[in-house]
Amino acid sequence: MDAIDQFLTRYQKEYDFYDQAARIAAQSMEQAIQSAGIRAIVTSRAKSISRLEEKARKRAAAKRYESVDDVFRDIIDLAGVRIALYFPADKDQVDKIVTQRFSLASNPKRFPEPPVVDEPAAQLLGYKKRFSGYSATHYRVHLHEASLNDGQKRYAQALIEIQVASVLMHAWAEVEHDLVYKPQQGALSEDEYAILDAINGLVISGEISLEQLQRAAKKRIAEAGREFSSHFDLADYLLDKARPLLTTPDPDQSLGRVNVLYKLLLEVHKATPGELDPYIAALNADFESRSLSDQIIDQLLAEDAKRYEIYDRIKVPNLGEPELTLAPTHADAGAAQAAMGRFLEQWIRFEREIRSATSKERRPKPWLVPPTKLVSDLGLLDKELIFELDRIRRFRNNLVHGIEVPASADIDDATKTLKSIIANLRRKRPKKPR
Repeated sequence: MDAIDQFLTRYQKEYDFYDQAARIAAQSMEQAIQSAGIRAIVTSRAKSISRLEEKARKRAAAKRYESVDDVFRDIIDLAGVRIALYFPADKDQVDKIVTQRFSLASNPKRFPEPPVVDEPAAQLLGYKKRFSGYSATHYRVHLHEASLNDGQKRYAQALIEIQVASVLMHAWAEVEHDLVYKPQQGALSEDEYAILDAINGLVISGEISLEQLQRAAKKRIAEAGREFSSHFDLADYLLDKARPLLTTPDPDQSLGRVNVLYKLLLEVHKATPGELDPYIAALNADFESRSLSDQIIDQLLAEDAKRYEIYDRIKVPNLGEPELTLAPTHADAGAAQAAMGRFLEQWIRFEREIRSATSKERRPKPWLVPPTKLVSDLGLLDKELIFELDRIRRFRNNLVHGIEVPASADIDDATKTLKSIIANLRRKRPKKPR
């Protein structure tokens, strides 16, 4: 039995492992893409045994495999996820999601790779391609172990390939790949290469049309009095308006859970461009490495404390990822909920104290959460308390926006620290003359 036969025998036994790893990765991407309002079709697969054998046999002559490990090192697309985008311009947002959700095993591979090289068979015929060919980004990633429950930890070892391209490009690539690289009835003729090249041109033209369609939709959505019809429309509007914030290298600066934001906007009757614009305009002043959706949600909550209850009700169904994580269940779930209420009550008092202590010129607008720098500049807290405040702020963000609910004891401990900070603010704040 040669190295390839041994490789195939082992892969048959491990097929379910690669298939499940791909499924978990696809589910993670689909949840994030849908939440962010990106239109796409997400599929997964473990490489079929027949195709794998064909690929291994074809590469064996050049690679000269000496062991099973040689084959595994060479053929790495055993678990695969395909993301077919409706709109090619969404690639940048998907890139941010991939880098957030997975550990990159290597730098992304972007096609076409310059210079564009024609297939050898086409060169022999004297045919020179006119169009650029396959346009996509391929990622080789591992699942983050922290995102998996105990029964899934082993899937973090799997190397997964994620392919991102437009729906049109994926379709053309399938046809081209099967005809050029797996010809069932002999090599293609010059005319067949020319036809494939022409279809590639039509696909590229189709992608340009899709981008125009997306821009036309954004113009329609941007009418101030028109209510967003879906979280997809909201995502398009946010992406267009907040684009300067999304061009930095920080992967956390993404749209986030637009579907949750959309539901909250509907509940508070602010689901129109005109109502949303003031909150978008304030993003630069309150940017703290959180998603844009979470920042706007925080502004809505800071504007009216009663909205915490609304938000708590609508966020739960959208945050769960039962196949990916096991959110801890506390025996004191009711106590944790009550502790959350006490903490948020103190947080609201803290925000009021900061606004009262800030001059009218520097006072943040009612819907802005006071940033840590503003509190530090007031000079009412020493460095140790500023450090504690920064920790409490992160705790608050996780409590409000996170998936897992901390234990009631941890929440009560944070509440105690926050009370101490408020007491120091009140004690050192100059008293107003009577």
